[in-house]
Amino acid sequence: MRTEPPGGTKAAAARKPEAESARKAAEIAKPIHILGAGLSGLSTATILAKAGREVHVHEIRSDSGARFDGDFQGIENWTSGVDFFDEMREWGFDPEEFKSDAFDVIDLVHPDDEITQPRTSGVAFRVVERGTAEHCIDQGFKRMALDAGAEIHYGTRKEPEDCHIVAAGPKETSAVAYGEIFHTDHPNHVTFQLNDKLAPGAYSYLIIIDGIGLISTCLWRQQKKTSRYLNETIAWYEQHYDLNRRPIKRVGGKGDFGLPTRYIHEGRYYVGEAGGLQDCMWGFGMRYAITSGVLAAKSILGECDYEVEVRGRLLPLVRTSAINRFLMNRVGDRGFKMVANHWMRDQEKKGDGIAFMRWLYNPGLGRRVLWPLVRLGMLRRKQLKDGRMVHRLPFRKSLARDVWEPSARAEEIGAQWDAIRRGGGKISFRESDA
Repeated sequence: MRTEPPGGTKAAAARKPEAESARKAAEIAKPIHILGAGLSGLSTATILAKAGREVHVHEIRSDSGARFDGDFQGIENWTSGVDFFDEMREWGFDPEEFKSDAFDVIDLVHPDDEITQPRTSGVAFRVVERGTAEHCIDQGFKRMALDAGAEIHYGTRKEPEDCHIVAAGPKETSAVAYGEIFHTDHPNHVTFQLNDKLAPGAYSYLIIIDGIGLISTCLWRQQKKTSRYLNETIAWYEQHYDLNRRPIKRVGGKGDFGLPTRYIHEGRYYVGEAGGLQDCMWGFGMRYAITSGVLAAKSILGECDYEVEVRGRLLPLVRTSAINRFLMNRVGDRGFKMVANHWMRDQEKKGDGIAFMRWLYNPGLGRRVLWPLVRLGMLRRKQLKDGRMVHRLPFRKSLARDVWEPSARAEEIGAQWDAIRRGGGKISFRESDA
């Protein structure tokens, strides 16, 4: 007959919670490694470091925001009923750490050059600058991560399999944007233009903040001699706005759009652009990047399930944007005109221009029915080097309507920039970079 030593059973039972506590303590003591010091990686790092975790962020570039060169970008405020800056404050971020300019109205340019003005009583979106200057959003999030206690290692190469969170930037190309930054006398302003000629399958825009302007065109179809699109776009804006434009430099970037089958793969969390969490229609990605970084951090801290949260909160928005992109790919200027007219009719009816944008991103039944068709017809299934399966949006081929001769003014603008470039003018993105 087996006998237990005095107090044996109770002692063993007491040791179990102790062992579990020791295991949890050992797990918490392990450092967290994050690949990429962009907005998603830094937001993850900040939340984890504030919770007392040892955090190391590894970035191959020399600084946060070095991928950009003073580009203006917008943070949308329509995919949720909550103002995004209020949401950031709830998470513990301080939007005062970087410069932002809020807008409640824009000029909307129809393909036939008609200009209307969507507006809202609140904040439709905010414009921030991307780059390494102190006032840029990238540097603001860098400071918040460092203040929280995270360690950032710049100029270092780290393999994804050696990290817990992957927050790397784009690897391939689904779309590109080219822009020119310039001095101007024009007051702060934003124009959004739907024009299939100037921006194949997409849009162009003008942003002016405190005497600095950016004219940019986005290309969702592959093109040769891409500078002609930017030159022609600049010519259009010069014709319609009193800019007194004095060029500083030319900038650009690319986007890689794809929906992975999983957001946690082999124990690694994929956030931001690395997780395909961005807008496939207009290219907005900063809100998704920061949100996914926060959700990944909370999941590691045991406060939520990252896979569940992303699929419930962000994936429906990404799928809806992909469906909208699918529809936009099949229309030219005629379709763009219909969108612009519907937008303004909706504003007249509801008294708020942002309501149309909320409807556009609403993952309703009609769009959900279209999703299988969109996935098969527009996306391409691919296995990535890290073993993940993803449905990518490829860079589409040019169309017959993309063949046209530049205007005389566009040719002059091209010659003007060539002279500036030879004199030391900087260009940060070339056709070969795409």
